Amino acid sequence: MAKFSEIINKDKPVLVDFFATWCGPCQTMGPVLEQVKEALGDEVSILKIDVDKNQALASKFQVRGVPTFILFKNGQQVWKQSGIIQKRELIQVIQSA
Repeated sequence: MAKFSEIINKDKPVLVDFFATWCGPCQTMGPVLEQVKEALGDEVSILKIDVDKNQALASKFQVRGVPTFILFKNGQQVWKQSGIIQKRELIQVIQSA
């Protein structure tokens, strides 16, 4: 698997989903993320990071709650939000990145 830094340093937006397996809202967001990927196809990469297995990474990006979504473009964090997010809003954020 490619290193996290390599993945987020791409030209196209990379949406990182910091989640936990025990988190109800995270499970709710699973199908929403699939719909976003279907809608945008190759315009975006979506990366899921389990905070329990990647605590150092979660700490580095100050993830305080799950789910937390961070959008990167060219390695730069361009947007961050926690909680349940509507598909339409996610698509708008990604397309404006």
